[in-house]
Amino acid sequence: MATTLTVNGTSHEVDLPDEVPLLWALRDALNLTGTKFGCGVAACGACTVHIDGEAVRSCQVPVGDVWGEVTTIEGLGTPDALHRLQQAWVDHQVAQCGYCQSGQIMQAAALLAETPNPTDDDIDAVMNGNLCRCGTYPRIRAAIKSAAQGA
Repeated sequence: MATTLTVNGTSHEVDLPDEVPLLWALRDALNLTGTKFGCGVAACGACTVHIDGEAVRSCQVPVGDVWGEVTTIEGLGTPDALHRLQQAWVDHQVAQCGYCQSGQIMQAAALLAETPNPTDDDIDAVMNGNLCRCGTYPRIRAAIKSAAQGA
């Protein structure tokens, strides 16, 4: 059964069963591989995307249940410029292995949309569910604060 998804501003028909996780529709059907598979149980945050601006774990949202426009890491910036968080990630040299970073950035973008000037406690509370094997949490926090100041 075909499902229509609006992803990064473009409408797509995906011919997948309604129960297929959004993660696999993005990666396999639409070839948007910036969203990563981490755990498959919404515990790590590597697959975080936005649906109507809300940060969600795409491994747990069936394509048949997608309720609005999806934004992935590929759609966060523009073709001509990085999003302020992406630039802050570069400036603060956040990524080491980089695997979790798209999920981290998407979670942080939702945080800044809701709380434009977050405290350390705000950042810790919202980012808590996004795991980084390399332990770059201090750099992640610094990058979020930098992006908030540059808003």
